[in-house]
Amino acid sequence: MTAAVVGFALFALVMTMTPGPDTLLVLRNCVRGGRRTGAATAVGAALGSLAWAVAAAVGLAAALQRWDAAFTVVRLAGAAYLALLGAQALWAHRRSGAVAGSGDAPSAAPPDCSAARLGPVRAFRQGLLSCLLNPKVGIFFVAVVPQFLPDGHSVLGATLFLGAIDAAIAAGWLLLVVVCAGRLLERLRRPRVHRNLERATGGVLLALGVGTAAETVGG
Repeated sequence: MTAAVVGFALFALVMTMTPGPDTLLVLRNCVRGGRRTGAATAVGAALGSLAWAVAAAVGLAAALQRWDAAFTVVRLAGAAYLALLGAQALWAHRRSGAVAGSGDAPSAAPPDCSAARLGPVRAFRQGLLSCLLNPKVGIFFVAVVPQFLPDGHSVLGATLFLGAIDAAIAAGWLLLVVVCAGRLLERLRRPRVHRNLERATGGVLLALGVGTAAETVGG
């Protein structure tokens, strides 16, 4: 059991450290709302991962994988959500740039920062939905967790335990991202840096959403 847990934890850590939509959301929300907002996003994403682990443990994720129509619907919903977040970020960037360009004097902070500022509750919801609407997380548990299930233990209990470990690792890594980003907030909130980060993050999220939708429809 110990060897299985250690092996799974190392594998989950490597997978978690790979940049993805959750990391992008955490960084973006740190800039828009500070450390508390970034931490709320991280916790929401971690709970979403735990929910997928529970679904995998009771066989829902496996059933979703076999039922092509349901998998397609969930994946397209996730793609649409990512694209929406990306479009919102690009719109906020465009609007703040327009406001900055219409002013007579440069501002010391992003002109639209207060309007775009997120609260922890909304950030938590974004992190949760970003993970819940990503069926690849469920497929991860279905495909990977069985490789680490120890003999002589309950499949349901062991899957839930490994899922809790994965959620804890995800939360720990994303909260570390929040801490590191928090130290750079003053620099990241400079008008030009803030607008460029908003534009880059929005573009990546939009590309991820469109790419996922195209892959789903094309496949």
